[in-house]
Amino acid sequence: MIKDVDNILTINAKRTKKINEKYDPITGEGCYGDRVPLKIEDAPYSLIYIPKRMLENTIIKQLVKHRSIEKLYKANKIEFNQDELERCWIDICEIRIEYDPEYYFRMYETIEDGLSGELIPFIMNRAQRRFHYMVMQDIEANRPVRIITLKARQHGISTYIQMLFSWIQKIKKKRWNSVVCAHINDAAKNIRSMYTRSMETMMPIGGVRYTISNFDNTQNIKEVKQRGCRITVGTAEKPDSVRSQNPKLAHFSEVAFYPDTDKKKTSALLSSILGTMKLIPWTVVVYESTANGLGDYFETEYSRAKRGESAYTPIFLPWFYNPSYSEPIKHDYFGFNGKKIKGTIEKFIGTLNDYEWALFNNNDEVTLEKINWYRAKSGEMSSVSEMKQEFPSDDIEAFQDSGKPVFRSEDIEVLRSECKAPSAIGTLASEEVPQIANIEPNKRKGILKDIRFVEDPEAMQAYKGSDVKLRLRKTQNKLMVWRHPSTLNVRNRYVVVFDPQKGITDNADWGVIAVFDRMPLIDGEKPEVVAQFRGHIDKDISIWIAVQIAKYYNDALLVVESNTYDSDVKDDDAELIFETIKAYYANLYTRTPADKVREGYPVKWGFNTNRSTKPMIISNFISIIREGGYVERDEEALNEARTYEQKENGSYGAKEGKHDDIIMTRMIGLYVVYTMPLPVLIEENDQPKIRSRVTAGMSDI
Repeated sequence: MIKDVDNILTINAKRTKKINEKYDPITGEGCYGDRVPLKIEDAPYSLIYIPKRMLENTIIKQLVKHRSIEKLYKANKIEFNQDELERCWIDICEIRIEYDPEYYFRMYETIEDGLSGELIPFIMNRAQRRFHYMVMQDIEANRPVRIITLKARQHGISTYIQMLFSWIQKIKKKRWNSVVCAHINDAAKNIRSMYTRSMETMMPIGGVRYTISNFDNTQNIKEVKQRGCRITVGTAEKPDSVRSQNPKLAHFSEVAFYPDTDKKKTSALLSSILGTMKLIPWTVVVYESTANGLGDYFETEYSRAKRGESAYTPIFLPWFYNPSYSEPIKHDYFGFNGKKIKGTIEKFIGTLNDYEWALFNNNDEVTLEKINWYRAKSGEMSSVSEMKQEFPSDDIEAFQDSGKPVFRSEDIEVLRSECKAPSAIGTLASEEVPQIANIEPNKRKGILKDIRFVEDPEAMQAYKGSDVKLRLRKTQNKLMVWRHPSTLNVRNRYVVVFDPQKGITDNADWGVIAVFDRMPLIDGEKPEVVAQFRGHIDKDISIWIAVQIAKYYNDALLVVESNTYDSDVKDDDAELIFETIKAYYANLYTRTPADKVREGYPVKWGFNTNRSTKPMIISNFISIIREGGYVERDEEALNEARTYEQKENGSYGAKEGKHDDIIMTRMIGLYVVYTMPLPVLIEENDQPKIRSRVTAGMSDI
């Protein structure tokens, strides 16, 4: 235990050091982007790290060469003195703010300190720097910036956005109008005062002191005449205050709290503002908000962005990105009730619960001191749900409502550390494609002949990239493989579970095929998800893909969730589908017990999820995740588990607007995985003459 504590303290110290790494916008240390050192012997700062793009400037090129302002002057035969030194340094600074917004923020913008009330230079905190990184990725790539961000309280994102707009309007673009829409009037007033303060305290640029005044006798529209830029600040409560301003920059603050009624539709308001904005570089649109439950406009749009279904990039900023959310542990620490307890940091480690361990293990930004702060803050909140909504650790936790989650989040999050990118993504090829199964029945045998995996490098590259929309498009209808089938001949090793697509629209549940490897059970270890297919393909085709995958994985047991077939077509037609598959693939799961089959009862194929079996597989899955009873590889499976709930009528399913297709394959699959006989290594002389369907006495009736 001492060794474990020592290891935890070492990890904690490294994280603390990383979080507190030097960040200096004046010298450029710790700032965004590709930077190069610039040494100027006689400048106020002899060594600064500037954006590499600054080397395009002629003066900067010469400074790099001469490393001295005086030498630069002499090389160009210009008279040099102390006044010239100061003038040249000002010129260097004004060149730099063209390329370096962080330097501009520090030198030209001020904010009100939250504790003292004094005006201080704007230096970004860690959360703001994370957000800035995403913004600059688009700006430097000449892409329009479109972001929707979900955040914890007090990250200062609204402040950052105003400073970003200020830099664009005062330094980069003339006649570049902005609009800011707050949720309430007080927030709008704060933003207006921020702009006014910025102008009053800002140093001249190029010898010009910028001023701000009312535009055309309006109160909510200001103008920076020297740049021809208008700044409109209004509220969603009064939509007319922000409409029809033809903006190039738009900030929608606390969108989740906008009034959304028949007369004041959030979607209509935003469309009226953004309708004329073109998708061109240097245009910026940011929706930002803390969460306000499920089902509102903001949650819907954030979820769409996360699924890659909109032009917006989703950004989540958890509570632990805020550097002030930390409480030292010296001679006491906070208990779960928010009260202080006498003890050391070593003792504090011994009190961590499963949720806190998951936080520490899954997030490099989480330190013991931050967890200590979290406990203290929790003691001030009225409920755990309120704490998680106001100070969420992940975006799923942020969106909460009155629903009843089925699985404990702390149990689910323990599994997340074993999730990882697949080793390969591709498709299975064979003599014939599954699409011909119904058109040309005589070619069905070819679907299961010469099955081989064909890798798709583009899909793999998209999976590893940051473009969520591209990732989903490129990996749809593909097989993600974490581990290919073994060459060992083992009976009862692989289980393939198929939850067919329900419906034909883009919003319908996906068809999911999951592959489980049971081999670790022989040594008392955990079964593992080793492959997964997810797509929108008609189920009469995708069932043949499922058979292909089962065949590829050493003739695995194929378990088909039969509700889709049972409910969408007549029972006899459903049985016909399975009878057709059975003629080409024998190792199918049946819910009819083996002894009943021997007695002559008709065989019922597939796993039927009903009022009796669903609570059973849910209860089984609760136990498995509580004990860490399997290895999950796909994070989306855990995300679905987090939004799986019990409805008011007692039924179970995904929260409104969410899916449960992946998690259903886990619940069904792990029930089967743990009720089958253990895998058995088959010697070459021990091959069975006839392969029979695996029933193993299992029944879900």
